[in-house]
Amino acid sequence: MHDHDQHAAHDHGHEPASSLPHHVPGAGHNRLKAAAQWQVPHRPEGAVPPPPAERDLDLVETSFVEGFGRAPDPTSFLRLAKVPFVGVDGAGRRLHLLRVEMENLTDVGAVSPLLDGEGMRYDPLPARMVSQRSRLAFVYHDGQSLARLGFSEARALVDQSAPSHFAMTPEG
Repeated sequence: MHDHDQHAAHDHGHEPASSLPHHVPGAGHNRLKAAAQWQVPHRPEGAVPPPPAERDLDLVETSFVEGFGRAPDPTSFLRLAKVPFVGVDGAGRRLHLLRVEMENLTDVGAVSPLLDGEGMRYDPLPARMVSQRSRLAFVYHDGQSLARLGFSEARALVDQSAPSHFAMTPEG
């Protein structure tokens, strides 16, 4: 008898386990539950919550990654995402957007140290433990070097992307 079969002692508001086949994935107490994205993690007392526009920024970033590569007009897509082409950071550096980098990563193995500290153990991961994620970076140039910014960092730049002009000097 499984612990799950003893529902008489406690009621969870669902059908008794005996009516659920044991081979059904996701049934009963052990089913995977999706994270509720609207929940706010616990903050220290007195901490100010993020402004409403920055809530769920992780979901906005995920949507950016999913849509940017298929966008017929990447320039407009960047504007809709509020990523400036020319921006000023907190240190006053004027940054010019050169490239958007997106990278897909899949972890298929794990390394762990041996108990004696004399080596490492490698194990391929079973399919249910394989993880996939994407990395996103905005590559800006400040006139001297490249700066790689994350999604929230790029959106935090003071946008100075308005059309501009500059004088051409004749070669002489």
